[in-house]
Amino acid sequence: MPRWSAFCARADDRRHPPGPATLIATQQEVLVERIAFVGLGTMGAAMAANLRRAGFEITVWNRTPGRAAELVAQGASEAATPADAARVADVVVTCVSDTPDVDAVLFGPDGVADGLAAGGLVIDCSTISPGATAGFAARLRERGVGFVDAPVSGGSEGAKNATLTIFVGGEPADVERAHPVLAAMGKTITHFGPAGSGQAVKAVNQVVIAGIYLGVAEGMILAMKAGLDPEAVAGALGGGVAKSWIL
Repeated sequence: MPRWSAFCARADDRRHPPGPATLIATQQEVLVERIAFVGLGTMGAAMAANLRRAGFEITVWNRTPGRAAELVAQGASEAATPADAARVADVVVTCVSDTPDVDAVLFGPDGVADGLAAGGLVIDCSTISPGATAGFAARLRERGVGFVDAPVSGGSEGAKNATLTIFVGGEPADVERAHPVLAAMGKTITHFGPAGSGQAVKAVNQVVIAGIYLGVAEGMILAMKAGLDPEAVAGALGGGVAKSWIL
């Protein structure tokens, strides 16, 4: 079950000058979700580290052994299977390679679905099929588990610096619950609609990026055919409207 922690906040000293009568404290109860993070690749390891830095209790699992050592040193726990990680969590975040991998870690032997109790939430940050995502959400809903698709953009630097752009799909209540977790990993978080919507927007993102790559490649070929230094051309273009991360 989620854990509750208490904190005290001092009244504003500008409104209440210092003194015994003015040190008024208010106590609030704050819900702290326990997180399982499944998938510690280049993106996932950095995202899990940011969740740990944000104060979340983290249990991690990765298919390839040896990826969790740095996170364990930061206070995370390591589980033997996705199911074991999910058993001690309220929210499971997955970040793996492709649709079959998400299917396997969620519904395969010793998968998340075997360990996560009803009332739990899965947040999938992988980049996978929108249709399959909607199907995963429906299967988990039958078990009383919520689902949010939250693919990310921003690369390894965005993952490391917690500045990722996150495209979100899911039921409003699930998205609201997921928001503190997502906010610890990213900067621009947008909810587009039901499960699968986030993945659909990520597909749009990929099409746009592919077009930019193609344009940059064609431009550099043109520069070289004209006998120009492509590095100098790229540097000059980077100071104008053509500037882009890919350039």
